[in-house]
Amino acid sequence: MNIYVGNLPYNISEDDLKATFSEFGEVETVNIIKDKFSGQSKGFGFVEMPSNSEADKAIKALNDTDLKGRNVKVNQAKPKSDRPKRKPRY
Repeated sequence: MNIYVGNLPYNISEDDLKATFSEFGEVETVNIIKDKFSGQSKGFGFVEMPSNSEADKAIKALNDTDLKGRNVKVNQAKPKSDRPKRKPRY
């Protein structure tokens, strides 16, 4: 299951996030989204867990909890086709 993690502290590393989610089961990948120019975290990322039951436990346990000083938002990531279209910037 692909899990969205929002409101991340900007100084958290992918290893920190992996360690947090590993308490609930196997973690396949962790990807913190970064600004392509500055390399600074955008404050959200994705965690991929192969077991849906372990992922559900992680979501329930970690949603709205403190992680390095910020209350993170954790839920199942929506597929790209389910997201609303973004308005183009001009």
